[in-house]
Amino acid sequence: MNKLTVIECELCNSAGGHLLWRDDIARVVLVADDDYPGFCRVILNRHVKEMTDLAEAERNGLMRIVFAVESAVRDLAVPDKINLASLGNAVPHLHWHVIPRWTNDAHFPKPVWATAERACAPRNVADPGRYSVRLRELLGP
Repeated sequence: MNKLTVIECELCNSAGGHLLWRDDIARVVLVADDDYPGFCRVILNRHVKEMTDLAEAERNGLMRIVFAVESAVRDLAVPDKINLASLGNAVPHLHWHVIPRWTNDAHFPKPVWATAERACAPRNVADPGRYSVRLRELLGP
């Protein structure tokens, strides 16, 4: 691993959002996005680029967290759809986006990173406390 890469990595050097839950493998953060309340990231706690760079047990543990976050977002944001994405083109540090989507959101049916299709009505802001409680119920303290 290139030390320069870690030094410059924003996910190594910051929480990456409002911290909701953390264990030895990863942390879950809430992304500040008024159009997509409940948008979370699951961020591996160490600098790794690809899922296949992880041992099988760590891969399974990470995906267990991703699926629990998806469940929490579905329960609390009540979206029409969930998008799961692990891109890492701009930030090559393994992380997953868990994005609630609604058929009337600004980008639907395109990705949230595309040009907006329409203006959308404001949505209720996600309450970090409720997300933290739900994640602890699903994943443990």
